[in-house]
Amino acid sequence: MPATRPGARGAVVSGWGTALPEKVITNDELAATMDTSDEWIVARTGIRERRIGGSTVGLAVEAGRQAIEMAGLDPARIDGVVLATTSPDEQWGNAALVQNELGMRCGAFDVNAACSGFMYALITAHGMIAMGADRVLVIGAETLSRITDWDDRGTAPLFADGAGALVLESCEGPGQLLAWELDADGSALSILRSDVGGPIKMEGKEVFRRAVRIMVDSAQKSMRHAGVTADDIALIVPHQANIRIIDAACERLGIERERAAVVLDRTGNTSSASIPLALADALDHGRVKNGDLVLLVGFGGGMTAGSCILRWGGGLDA
Repeated sequence: MPATRPGARGAVVSGWGTALPEKVITNDELAATMDTSDEWIVARTGIRERRIGGSTVGLAVEAGRQAIEMAGLDPARIDGVVLATTSPDEQWGNAALVQNELGMRCGAFDVNAACSGFMYALITAHGMIAMGADRVLVIGAETLSRITDWDDRGTAPLFADGAGALVLESCEGPGQLLAWELDADGSALSILRSDVGGPIKMEGKEVFRRAVRIMVDSAQKSMRHAGVTADDIALIVPHQANIRIIDAACERLGIERERAAVVLDRTGNTSSASIPLALADALDHGRVKNGDLVLLVGFGGGMTAGSCILRWGGGLDA
């Protein structure tokens, strides 16, 4: 995919929000019901606890409301809602439920690209603004606990629930998005899948191998399109699947772990919610300043991948 074309109407992030269920499940609690341990889970995944509960729409509404309030907007001024989820409450119309609950009157639709869903939604929202929309709410929300086999020690420690949201607003000039990349490889669907009505199934070793490769490839393409190198990246926000995948991808990209936003030790793998949760955490802790280059990159079942380069700040104060 090309860099953002010169003259395209740009957008900036003006607000963000998150939502996590109150219920915390620790590794020790999992170890009480299956053949595992805190040490085993941490060593292989980096996860220490995860949040479980709520509904996908409910979590999306909470995160979206926070983002709109931070942006200082009347919800009626939002021109579109894009909700990324692979664990919807309804077969369709989840974004419309969020739109209605938040008091908006605009187009609203769901996107499902598994754990890459937020990247697909974010790029789509930028396209909407390039075509004339002024404000778009982008949300990643999941309740993966509903499709997790809690007797499978290969998947049960990984997946969890949560939501993250961003408000994009149009601006004068090119905005924050410098370049983007979306990818898919349908031949790899079988290694990470969930049949309709069935639990998540995963071939862990093969997912690890392919995930690192497709994340690195996507990130490198985005950097190349933007005309930047790994040394220019102030912060990488990867999909929060597994700390070993994050470490391997960062190493191959030449980006130190200290420049990565990581929350999966507290949240687990929240699929399409993981990138906005990690980004919001970094922003809340002052890790990003105006002018910084931020690399977002994810992968997911399908197998899908997506990345983009943002120059933080743009036409609004961050």
